[in-house]
Amino acid sequence: MTSNAELREIAATVARRAAAFALQRRQDGVEIAASKSSLSDIVTRADRETEQLVRDALSAARPRDGFLGEESGAGGSESGLTWVVDPIDGTVNYFYGIPAWAVSIAVVEGDPDPATWRTLAGAVVNPVLKETFTASAGDGAHLNGTPIRVNTGVDLELALVGTGFGYDAEVRRRQARFVGELIGDVRDIRRIGAASLDLCSVAAGRLDAYFERGLNPWDHAAGALIAQEAGSRVAGIAGGPADNRLLVAAAPGLFDQLHPRADAFFSAWD
Repeated sequence: MTSNAELREIAATVARRAAAFALQRRQDGVEIAASKSSLSDIVTRADRETEQLVRDALSAARPRDGFLGEESGAGGSESGLTWVVDPIDGTVNYFYGIPAWAVSIAVVEGDPDPATWRTLAGAVVNPVLKETFTASAGDGAHLNGTPIRVNTGVDLELALVGTGFGYDAEVRRRQARFVGELIGDVRDIRRIGAASLDLCSVAAGRLDAYFERGLNPWDHAAGALIAQEAGSRVAGIAGGPADNRLLVAAAPGLFDQLHPRADAFFSAWD
């Protein structure tokens, strides 16, 4: 049986290879292939090519495992494990040349559904900054091989909090209303544009907390595990599993201050 640590190494190796490929494509020049949910929700040709590279590499290494990718959808699993992949998280940053995008790869046990899955290992690679974040269940989180931990003992009023916004204009307006309610009660707000890196920033102490509504499974599968293994709590509505309705990540004390406010606001959304 393959250990979680071995799965982590597979994720990291494939993610680094895919990130190097995507970086080269960025240097060659970005070509928009399509838009998705709105005109601002773009897909580059590199997104699709990078996902195919990841899918082929994982299929060769783990032929009985399933696959769930942002661009190419799902493939069934014979092993009970599924690889959850965002080939370029932060595509708009990638398009504009902002160095905050990453390849995110996680492997989960069970159905590829955040409500029920158990994440075993993951890797998030930002090739521009030459950073590889990794974690496997029970083994802690690492940045380029060095252990990382969340900030602890931070009260909400001193917290640097990350968030993100949806592509639909009305959704962004509603999300911004919560930010408007919160911003006077925290140190400041950051909007980086890549959920996987936001979660890794919590893990590495670059952010004290992070919340967002509207995330897809591939947006947070690897990053959430990395944040948890670094000491963060990660949860959604009513303290349940994080999903597209809400994800909040922070060290336990700060989580207890931020989550009730986010939960009350976003629970009332539906």
